[in-house]
Amino acid sequence: MDVIRLLSDSIANQIAAGEVVQRPASVVKELMENSIDAKATSIQLIVKDSGKVLIQVIDNGLGMSPTDARMCFERHATSKIKESADLFNIRTMGFRGEALASIAAVAQVELKTKRSDDELATLIKIEGSEVKSQEFIQSPQGTNLAIKNLFFNVPARRNFLKSNPVEMKHIIEEFQRIALAHPEVQFSLFHNEIEIYNLPEAKLSKRIVDVLDKSYRDQLAQCQIDSSFIKINGYVGNPQTAKKARGEQFFFVNKRFIKSSYLHHAVTGAFESTIPQGSHPFYALFIEIDPSHIDINIHPTKTEIKFDDEKAIYAILRSAVKQAIGVYNLTPSIDFEADINIGNFINTLPSNPNFRQDSGKSISAFEREPKSLAEINEKSNRNNWEKLFEGFGPKINQAEDEPQQLIFSSKVNRIEEIVQLPKDGTDINAIQVHFQFIIAQVKSGLMLIDQQSAYERIFYEKYLKEINTHPSASQQLLFPKTVTLTAIDYAMSFEIIDMIRNIGFNVEEFGQNTYLINGVPSQFMDEDEGMLFKSIIEQYKINENNQKMDKKEALAKTLAKRNATKMSKPLTKPEMSGLINQLFETSMPSVSPDGKPVMRILSLEKIATLLLN
Repeated sequence: MDVIRLLSDSIANQIAAGEVVQRPASVVKELMENSIDAKATSIQLIVKDSGKVLIQVIDNGLGMSPTDARMCFERHATSKIKESADLFNIRTMGFRGEALASIAAVAQVELKTKRSDDELATLIKIEGSEVKSQEFIQSPQGTNLAIKNLFFNVPARRNFLKSNPVEMKHIIEEFQRIALAHPEVQFSLFHNEIEIYNLPEAKLSKRIVDVLDKSYRDQLAQCQIDSSFIKINGYVGNPQTAKKARGEQFFFVNKRFIKSSYLHHAVTGAFESTIPQGSHPFYALFIEIDPSHIDINIHPTKTEIKFDDEKAIYAILRSAVKQAIGVYNLTPSIDFEADINIGNFINTLPSNPNFRQDSGKSISAFEREPKSLAEINEKSNRNNWEKLFEGFGPKINQAEDEPQQLIFSSKVNRIEEIVQLPKDGTDINAIQVHFQFIIAQVKSGLMLIDQQSAYERIFYEKYLKEINTHPSASQQLLFPKTVTLTAIDYAMSFEIIDMIRNIGFNVEEFGQNTYLINGVPSQFMDEDEGMLFKSIIEQYKINENNQKMDKKEALAKTLAKRNATKMSKPLTKPEMSGLINQLFETSMPSVSPDGKPVMRILSLEKIATLLLN
């Protein structure tokens, strides 16, 4: 029996939709790019329930004839290319002819379109690839395409969608990319009848500020280079604007947004040591190149691209960014008038007994009395060895220096009072090193503790408990403070706002992309409330990329890391005892929430080996 069958068009379209339409943001991208290709100068995006109920794009572009309006929903029907050679001369956003057919296969679609010369517009209604009706109506020039109830006929796909805040975040990202690529076009975005963006036609620099963050107003450096092979134009941000979370890095090739870790490395390499390790600088860079040198037919989403000479583009891009950083003085300046090393060396001479004459007057390093290196070192060691132990409390008695068993209190200490004396009065024999490490004597040798990592573990379990139980007490502010977030951060905040309230933040919505902060947890009272709130959202965006961590753990980790960074300070002996006791009352005292080791035990044998070697 024959077993191979030809799939029906509806099934084939649903399979194609799995590649093209991954989430509501995919629909936004395809529809807005079609509006750009139709030469629209005004594009309006209307979204309801993060695109799950409605995605509507209205433009004033060229429009379509009645026949084209029907044909555009057929697979591989496109006006962008005619033959295979056209694939290597593509300047439009779309060209595959799959998007509308794929969208119509998994949604309820309503299309209204009219050309400038037509008297009437065309209305077409489609559900699951099946055309329900086609008629003529009155409508303005352009195209009005409404996608309703996405994945209504594929419930399994609908169940895989994320929460509304996460899906809205992805929609805003797609909107931002297209709006940045086309500053000459007017854009607007509405979500649940609330205006999120209203972007008039503007220069690129103003579009960047309007779309992303007003703080970029004075932080942009223009990057421009023109060669026979490639043209690069755009802006890079001041190193101070670099963030831990990625997301504000934009590459556009012939006005098409792309993702390229290779080119990203070229930009970050140009910044070199001007940004902290692990941070990502802002950039919006436009590459113009002959389409014959690139291949964009790599993936249905068209965000991947191949160059025929990547190394040359890498070098040109890095050079252009490096030049922009230098011209706009974004790199740290060096004072060539002063020799810091020589100055420091001379300043130390009067205080060093080895660089004085008998009269006590300072002399040059080259005029001091001759002494052998061994003699100088021996005298220096005799006079100064006791200074190594300054600040460690009373001198250690040999009689008291016997190894003692470390006993931890079994009573539960309150984590809210993070540094305290153990309740049973147990005093742990410990010292602090450079405000970073704690060394405690244990029966088998020495225990080394990373102070900040220990606090992270303690705070992490404290906040996780508060998030999972009931709201904590909030310290009310005398003067409530407003904080305005970017559109993406505001969308993301709804994912965790209830948990943020549980840990002691008293916040409420206060207009477009804005919160009103009425109270904060008591441990954060000494910080700027607005910056604190923004940093929590920013750090959460970093942690939420970890697929193995749920949002509660991500928020607890964010707050723990934030609070622990303030704890690099001198501790008294009772405070060190309290820290160690509370660390060992946690569920995993040996590792931080990041999985880094908190402590190490050095046995007496290991210490002896280190000394002998």
